[in-house]
Amino acid sequence: MWSLTREVLAMQTQEKLLDTIREKKVEFIRLQFTDIQGIVKNVAVPAAQLGKALKSGISFDGSSIEGFARIQESDMVLKPDLDTFSILPWRTLDGANEARFICDVYHPSGRPFEGDPRYVLKRMLGQAAEMGYSMNVGPELEFFLFEKGNGTSTTPQDFGGYFDLGPVDLAEDIRREIIRALIQMGFTIEASHHEVARGQHEIDFVYDDAIKNADKVVTFKYVTKTIAVKSGLRATFMPKPIYGQAGSGMHVNISLFRGGENAFYDPEKPMYISDLARYFVGGVLEHASALTAIANPIVNSYKRLVPGFEAPVYVSWSGPNRSSLIRIPSGRGMSTRLEFRSPDPSCNPYLTFAAILAAGLDGVRRGIDPGEPTDKNVYDMTPAEREAYGIGTLPSSLPEALSCLQDDRVIRDALGEHVVSNLVRLGQMEWESYNTMVHPWELERYINII
Repeated sequence: MWSLTREVLAMQTQEKLLDTIREKKVEFIRLQFTDIQGIVKNVAVPAAQLGKALKSGISFDGSSIEGFARIQESDMVLKPDLDTFSILPWRTLDGANEARFICDVYHPSGRPFEGDPRYVLKRMLGQAAEMGYSMNVGPELEFFLFEKGNGTSTTPQDFGGYFDLGPVDLAEDIRREIIRALIQMGFTIEASHHEVARGQHEIDFVYDDAIKNADKVVTFKYVTKTIAVKSGLRATFMPKPIYGQAGSGMHVNISLFRGGENAFYDPEKPMYISDLARYFVGGVLEHASALTAIANPIVNSYKRLVPGFEAPVYVSWSGPNRSSLIRIPSGRGMSTRLEFRSPDPSCNPYLTFAAILAAGLDGVRRGIDPGEPTDKNVYDMTPAEREAYGIGTLPSSLPEALSCLQDDRVIRDALGEHVVSNLVRLGQMEWESYNTMVHPWELERYINII
């Protein structure tokens, strides 16, 4: 009876969606998904074909998607998630309306594809549910707006700094356009502001279920880049586009809920956080080096993870101390959470949230004590002081992070061998390409003196 009721509800939802598509004169549907690296892919189908897509999915060649499948096993199927339907807040050049669904990826047999990042996160959330918990996240994405120039121009669009306003912050109108577009697509926006570096910005959306907010991260990036292009600019989520300036992070706020209660809150415990929260912190700290390969997946990520620019380098935790890798922001009660500060917006949010959850749940299962919080400025400590406090460092390069990932059985098992082997392969290829390239810095430094 339950399955029959669920099927009837799904059919009713489909009918409502089809009615909306007809009413809004939507001509094309974009079926979106992400590859292992977090890059949004899509296939567009005429609205008349949506019924087929909802019934049996749309087939595509998985061997042409980086990290998905080998050529001899290339058939894949996209199945739209009805909850992700949204009309895109702009028209095509010929004035047509478009809509999108985010899709799950399946084998032709109907089995979920183990390399689909969205499935990896769903699988980890299932493990949390078996322990009685659900996971909420609140990501904070930073990005730069540059003048278009040539394809690699890094000329900031404005001269503002942290929390500046117009006329210094020239991007106020563009941020408003981005926010309006996001709201039309179902976002609830908390705040927006200019960030520390020239041309750098942040728009925050509300805390929500991990899958919903992973979907929103990829949507946020897609919308921001599209609005920037339409405004004659270029948006980038590159972690460190300008030498000597602050980089862009994607701090992730995390809490576990048990039923309707925040399981990280305990008014009887020190700092008003539960033992569960402490153990979760302990697990994330223990697996921090392996997490770095997921949360900071490109060569450029490690130009951000250096002392002096507020990005975390040292493996410690604290209350409000922003020099720590993990901090516990001041909110309590239902707002109790930890903030994991190392991820950057180049990461795949599905894999990053899944890996963080796996690390935290390992801490919960094993009762990993994170030790006492570090309330001193870690950047100001001497190496001897950090050693005395037991504070380690994050990997300083992509190869080091990939090596840590390969050695971490918990994170490997959480992501699955298909995902890990491809992340390692792609990361090693990127490092080899970077390491053998002659860079402008080398030319400027050496060509006239050697």
